[in-house]
Amino acid sequence: MARLRPAEIVVKRVAWRLGLARAPWRLNRLPRLALDPGSEIAPPWPDIWIAAGRATLPLSARMRRWSAGQTFVVQTQNPRANLSAFDLVIPPEHDGLAGPNVFPILGAPNRLTPERLAEAARALAPQLASLPSPRVAVVIGGRSKAFDLPVARAEQMAREIAQAVQAVGGSVMVSFTRRTPPAAVQALRGGLCALPGVIWDGAGANPYLGFLGSADAVLVTEDSTSLAGDAAVTGKPVHILAMDGASAKFSRFHGALREAGVSRPFAGDFTPWRYPPHIETTRAAAELLRRYDARPNP
Repeated sequence: MARLRPAEIVVKRVAWRLGLARAPWRLNRLPRLALDPGSEIAPPWPDIWIAAGRATLPLSARMRRWSAGQTFVVQTQNPRANLSAFDLVIPPEHDGLAGPNVFPILGAPNRLTPERLAEAARALAPQLASLPSPRVAVVIGGRSKAFDLPVARAEQMAREIAQAVQAVGGSVMVSFTRRTPPAAVQALRGGLCALPGVIWDGAGANPYLGFLGSADAVLVTEDSTSLAGDAAVTGKPVHILAMDGASAKFSRFHGALREAGVSRPFAGDFTPWRYPPHIETTRAAAELLRRYDARPNP
């Protein structure tokens, strides 16, 4: 939002006492009294309240009443609550949530822009200067409720990637996440280490953004809407790497990415395609401000 309009942004982190963080949020009937002292949720109330996560719901559901209708209340993600409590809800499209105050986005909000990726790429340019093109960013997720990356699949994935990169004479830039199982990391390192490229060793800052900004193509595992959404900001081909497991929500998400021309299942080649960078967070911020400006005077 602050990229679109001058704004004072104040970040509040919510924590609850008395075990209420684990209780159903509707049981938190006096939320301002139950807040951890460090949370500091108090007047003066903001012009716009943007909240994320279940922990914020007891506050978001009451914010319009507390502010006498002055605060425009925005809830990101699917609140799984009566939508009338919010002025705007911004869920992921694959949740299937609909309503007059719902503005779905493809994937999850992020802080990326093409300019930020270009800046990260410039910082890594000396380290990557000798790598042959096409440069392929390989971003590996890991275990989740729906997916897993056992050693056998990681070894197969490494073979598929190595064969495709060798066929075009390219190079790899490999990054892992905190969810990547250590055994899968070892398997992928072993299968990709003979290729020209850089494999992040886990020391120091993750060069993930620089890899995305420097890539001619991106490979990303299917387990994360955030990783695929980040890759979509590049405007470069995004290839989805299959993992063990399945999820109806993720199937809908990846189907939407394909329909938008962003991604395709990895098929072992790097045939190029292009699309306008998907900057969903800015699109959502613009819609938020449009609705804020158009609301009746409270």
